[in-house]
Amino acid sequence: MAISTVLKSNNILGDFWGGMASMLVALPAAIAFGVTVYAILGGYYAAYGAIAGILGVIAVGIVASIFGGTDRLISAPSAPAAAVLSAFALEYMTHGVNPHTIFIMLMIVALLAGILQITFGAIGLGRLIKYMPFPVVSGYLSGIGLYIIASQAPKFLGMPAETHFWGSLQNPLLWQWQSLTVGSITILAMLFAGKLFRTLPAVIIALTAGFSSYFFIGFFDSSLLQINSPFIIGKLNNGNGIDLLAALTQRFKNLSDLSFDNISQLFFPALTLAALLSIDTLKTCIVLDSMTHSFHNPNKELMAQGAGNITSALIGGMPGSGTMGPTMINFSSGASSRISGLVEGVMGIIAFVLLGSLIAWIPTASLAGILIVIGFRMIDKHSIHLIKTRKTSLDFLIIVAVAMTAVSVSLIAASAVGLILAIILYIAQQIGTSVVYRHSDGLKIQSKLIRNRDEADFLLEKRADFSVYELHGSLFFGTANQLYAMLQEDLKTKKYIIIDMKRVQTVDLTAAHILLQIKDMLHEKDGYLILSRLPHKLPTGDDLESYFNQVGLLKHLSPIKLFDDLDDAIEWTENKIIQESMFEEKEEELLELHNFTLFKERKQDTLEEIQNLVECQSFKKGDTIYSQGDSRGEIFLVRRGMVRIMLPFKDRKSVHLNTISQNNFFGEFSFLEGSPHYTDAIAAADTDVYVISSESFALFSEHHKKASFHFMQSLATELAERLRLTRSELSAEVDV
Repeated sequence: MAISTVLKSNNILGDFWGGMASMLVALPAAIAFGVTVYAILGGYYAAYGAIAGILGVIAVGIVASIFGGTDRLISAPSAPAAAVLSAFALEYMTHGVNPHTIFIMLMIVALLAGILQITFGAIGLGRLIKYMPFPVVSGYLSGIGLYIIASQAPKFLGMPAETHFWGSLQNPLLWQWQSLTVGSITILAMLFAGKLFRTLPAVIIALTAGFSSYFFIGFFDSSLLQINSPFIIGKLNNGNGIDLLAALTQRFKNLSDLSFDNISQLFFPALTLAALLSIDTLKTCIVLDSMTHSFHNPNKELMAQGAGNITSALIGGMPGSGTMGPTMINFSSGASSRISGLVEGVMGIIAFVLLGSLIAWIPTASLAGILIVIGFRMIDKHSIHLIKTRKTSLDFLIIVAVAMTAVSVSLIAASAVGLILAIILYIAQQIGTSVVYRHSDGLKIQSKLIRNRDEADFLLEKRADFSVYELHGSLFFGTANQLYAMLQEDLKTKKYIIIDMKRVQTVDLTAAHILLQIKDMLHEKDGYLILSRLPHKLPTGDDLESYFNQVGLLKHLSPIKLFDDLDDAIEWTENKIIQESMFEEKEEELLELHNFTLFKERKQDTLEEIQNLVECQSFKKGDTIYSQGDSRGEIFLVRRGMVRIMLPFKDRKSVHLNTISQNNFFGEFSFLEGSPHYTDAIAAADTDVYVISSESFALFSEHHKKASFHFMQSLATELAERLRLTRSELSAEVDV
């Protein structure tokens, strides 16, 4: 991206002041982070760490702003970088590795982390990193905060550089009152500066307070005013200035001292650093999006951050990320574009030139005090409330486990512990949630097919042969066995199991194998496993029917049936029960008028009169008998075949209301009210009907009042029965 594109802004003044203010916040913290890492190496490396922090502000701030896409984001050396690199340096120092070698290794780790961040963005991992489980991220940040506090405590107490946290606490007689005083004043300034001086960044006030208190004490103790005082950063070398160029040149000259095996060992620390810096950046971007109602491009931002960290490593700076504190200062100062990030980096250059000679005199206790406050603020104190409820107590334990592992073992181990515990917690929650949305016994559910009285009465006795299970959520190894356990009783007594999968989100191979077992058990008793509403596009993008084909569940001639609609599955099951148990499967005979229940016990002469009213019509399967809005005022009597009654909608699929079979009727509301039809009627098979118009029936009623009364009475009786069945269905829907 061209720099000219970045420089487009209608708010230059706001971006300038925002960048200036954010630099004032980022710079002292960056110096402290750099000193934290490089002071472990001993000698003049502490002073070099201060310079590395400033160079990190410059490189990461400028490069990430040029190539990134998030307005107002400020990038600078951050706490995760300090924690990972200081832990890395301490580990190798403990193993007796030469400080000069570690000095080179730190650069390579930062360089590899930048390359990995670019890789993350290039392959699209940016959208995944931000979905890191909250307890893991919270534990990371809390662990980093605790690690920073532990690493800075010896410096705060004025202990020798090689002293660790527990060692410093066990030797109070060695505590230096000068360090304690300067560090305490710095901490108090950090905590209360925001309340007293709202226009100045708290970190600047704190550093100034610590700096001033150190020189005030120096009036009473002249040893503090010596450049070799153990309480200040000190000069970079034994000369009279900071020889940065020599340090950088020597670093590149010594690269040849490292073997391929040495460099390969740096991959995992670099991976941890890249992941933490990426999470820190994207977390800041998400908060910024919520405040500005904008949307950042996570992959583009990661690539920009990686480029910034590569540049910083090559010029000897600290790696960094999009940081929350400076970004919020930038936003509140009126910035509106990426120019503010450029301003922050350029102001870092100016500060480097103007303040270079003063860096040696910065008190280490003051930097320790600033970092202790930053570390304390990184600890997720609100997570303590999670322990109050049983549902969230496990999340709290994950946070604690990750934080403690980060402090006691390493951040790499903490990442593994956090992800493993988060996965276990998710699986436990899924297993604890029933995968069955609703279970309906065949006695309590029926299809929308309106049957004749004989079939309906028979099904009342035989519906116990099937059950319906409506599933939801994830059907995987953790819940598939739960489903199998729930089916145990039904598998002993029923021949037909209907499983509706409309609400299923995922299915794994274990679940498919369980379904295969269920199918085989039903087949042993000549039964069927019936699946309905298989999603053709799961959230993962997979087609469930295709997946079942791939795993061998839907083999040819297999005792398993698929239906696109749950009611069709129930209807097929009912028909199967009827065919096997009561009626021989034979072709339907064309009913005559006297065969209809509506005309039972009518006299022959009356039937002959009615016969003159009716019109015979035939329809092929799929034909539309009438559509919504047609206003012919007719009632249809099914002589043979089936008719589906559908309620159409403009913006979505029509709803199947019911199916009308032989010896039943439809279109009654239009017939009775003389109004247009409110549904569609579609022939579900080759169908023959009698049609009676309301006009013809009105003429008939004038001469045959008793016969017309009996017809309307029979019609009302059938409609009342249908209403009763509908009421039962609605009650079942509500009672979930």
